[in-house]
Amino acid sequence: MPPSNIYHQILDNLKTAILLVEPNLTVSYINPAAEALLAVSDQRIHGEAITKLFHEQEDTLVKLLDAINNCEAYTKRETVLTLRSGTEITVDYAVTPVTENRRTSLIIELQPLDRLIRISREEGLLSSQQNSQALIRGIAHEVKNPLGGLRGAAQLLARELTDPKLHDYTNIIIEEADRLRNLVDTMLGPHKAPEKKKTNIHEVLERVRQLVEAESNGDIRIIRDYDPSIPDILGDREQLIQAFLNVIRNAQQALRQDSPSDRDPTIIIRTRTLRQLTIGTHRHRLVCSVDIADNGPGIPAKLRASIFLPMVSGRAEGTGLGLSIAQSILNQHNGLIECSSEPGNTVFSLHIPLEQDS
Repeated sequence: MPPSNIYHQILDNLKTAILLVEPNLTVSYINPAAEALLAVSDQRIHGEAITKLFHEQEDTLVKLLDAINNCEAYTKRETVLTLRSGTEITVDYAVTPVTENRRTSLIIELQPLDRLIRISREEGLLSSQQNSQALIRGIAHEVKNPLGGLRGAAQLLARELTDPKLHDYTNIIIEEADRLRNLVDTMLGPHKAPEKKKTNIHEVLERVRQLVEAESNGDIRIIRDYDPSIPDILGDREQLIQAFLNVIRNAQQALRQDSPSDRDPTIIIRTRTLRQLTIGTHRHRLVCSVDIADNGPGIPAKLRASIFLPMVSGRAEGTGLGLSIAQSILNQHNGLIECSSEPGNTVFSLHIPLEQDS
């Protein structure tokens, strides 16, 4: 039951992805929006079983046959569909039976959610980072003021002491006050606004790679997968080196923490350009994306939502500041760090817009 000419024109101009499925569950029509979403042409999929277009974890065919036989519409929310290419997309979809001449076909409407989910996740990351920074600034103010008084009092006390042995105690007070002040300063992240200049991202990454390779003594293999066509970005070279170094060191430490004998500890540094990428609420025409991937044990599920917060670490000896500082630096470059992790494949994606407000 393919659409007539007038309806065909209407469907072709809709932004919603529409599929028409015959009673035998073959596809008789998909509109251009569906072609773009499902990465297939109407001509190529015409007459093919819908299972060749996509499938999901649940038995799609049973639900579709029930909709045809019982003439009952249904809707599914946040469903993950696996396309014929292997790509996964998240959609809401509605199935509506249409009967003509005692013959029931199905109209399937697909609403993609990946971009909305991404925007929501990024807004959450940015909001969490801003809230944590505001909290840290408040704590820093409350901690540094009494620390200054404590240090000053210890210095005055040291001048009054005649026994040199007692100076050891005042020195401890002064040193610990300085250590706490430095810790608070580190939690606050970069002390100055980035001095943005045209910077070659691969020069930054090569500098970081050299530092990490020197630290690892050849125990960890580093693979470079660079796109040489990426233009210079506008950024603070030293701050970017710090951000990438923090992320790669995090991967390095994860590999050292758990490296089975049958695993070749590997870090992959991959650069690409992405088009029309939304970071927070701003859509950028062109973005430099750097993936730092490792084949380590992965990040525990309970930590994944909070790894960019200060003082959160999966290691007993970790400070939990490296990723927080890296995220803060990327935020100052209008960018963002995202993470996906499973055992054997953890990927930190650092996105920096190629067009920026200076």
